[in-house]
Amino acid sequence: MKAVCWMGKEKIEVHTVKDPEIINPHDAIIRVTRTAICGSDLHLYGGFIPTMESGDILGHEFMGIVEEVGPEVKKLKRGDRVVIPFTIACGNCFFCKDNLWSLCDNSNPNAHIAEELYGYSGSALFGFSHIYGGYAGGQAQYARIPFADVGPIKIENDLADDKVLFLSDIFPTGYQGAENANIKPGDTVAVWGCGPVGIFAVASAFMLGAEKVIAIDRFPERLKLARDLGAITIKYDEKEVNIVEALRDLSGGVGPDSCIDAVGIEAHSSTAVGIYDKVEQAMMLETDSPFVLRQAIQAIRKGGTLSIPGVYGGVLNKVNFGAAFGKGIKMAMGQTNMHKYLKPLLQRIEEGQLDPSFIISHIIGIEQAPKLYPIWQKKQEQVTKIVIDPWMDTIRPEVDGRVLLAN
Repeated sequence: MKAVCWMGKEKIEVHTVKDPEIINPHDAIIRVTRTAICGSDLHLYGGFIPTMESGDILGHEFMGIVEEVGPEVKKLKRGDRVVIPFTIACGNCFFCKDNLWSLCDNSNPNAHIAEELYGYSGSALFGFSHIYGGYAGGQAQYARIPFADVGPIKIENDLADDKVLFLSDIFPTGYQGAENANIKPGDTVAVWGCGPVGIFAVASAFMLGAEKVIAIDRFPERLKLARDLGAITIKYDEKEVNIVEALRDLSGGVGPDSCIDAVGIEAHSSTAVGIYDKVEQAMMLETDSPFVLRQAIQAIRKGGTLSIPGVYGGVLNKVNFGAAFGKGIKMAMGQTNMHKYLKPLLQRIEEGQLDPSFIISHIIGIEQAPKLYPIWQKKQEQVTKIVIDPWMDTIRPEVDGRVLLAN
């Protein structure tokens, strides 16, 4: 089969590799019909996440058709259409039973690596380094699914793949980000980052009753998506816009009730503080850029809630934790407890509350992935979300304004 492989920092190649096989009686094999490049994949592409190995298959947002099931799989059969959550969970440990699926105790065979770095291990993840299990990802024509009776959600209607694909990660991640923000009817919510997770956090904040959502980004195409959802937008330019002051003005001088950091590890800033972060990262004195986190702590109202769905991978410097303490803010963060949200959010899609496919800007064949990774990283071609059809091998015309490329 063809698969998108990580070959080193900023080096992605498509290789022909061995098809996956059933290795555990609880496994299933799916033929991937849709997959996507996630913003978190760019952390791997940029070399920010350790323990990647040359040849690792990328991708944790995918869906497809069941081709084969192990002898202990009871809930799936050949031909079922399924979406795969990016977190891998056993369904039986203390954390799974407490709806904390992303903290599963049993799915990561490399838990000892995570324990050395973080004290404890969370769940395994598809296609996301050997810290999280080293499982092959879904940017491929086929994928092996462990714990197949626990993770996949069956799609038993005629909704197009593009409408349900993002149940695999970014819709639930944005929704959990909003849910963690403790939003009450009438609240003002600020969201940093209008990438896919941020956009779904904006949509979800409105679903949960926010009266005003303020979205912050620097790319016009992303800000337009936020405005289309009803958000007020701020295009940040550090020379002209003081984000903290702007948010204070838009919230009656109080500050937002909730702030959502949907940026995380690679926050961009051309200010002296942002340059300081880059220097410290280059000197290995910190691993992540917490520029957005600093702003959110400074901007939020006293007693507010800070939600962090943006990925952080390591050590942060110069974060004003004294401000967080002094203002009595609450914080919630972590990988998405995917399994908790699959059915409720599928129901919202089925009822027409949201069509997640609006975020797609590019649909490509698998051979085009190496070309699109740097475009996604540099935010060129007005890219907002890249979807891969692993079987597309002929050029198709542009559809609904989207760029379609073939192998």
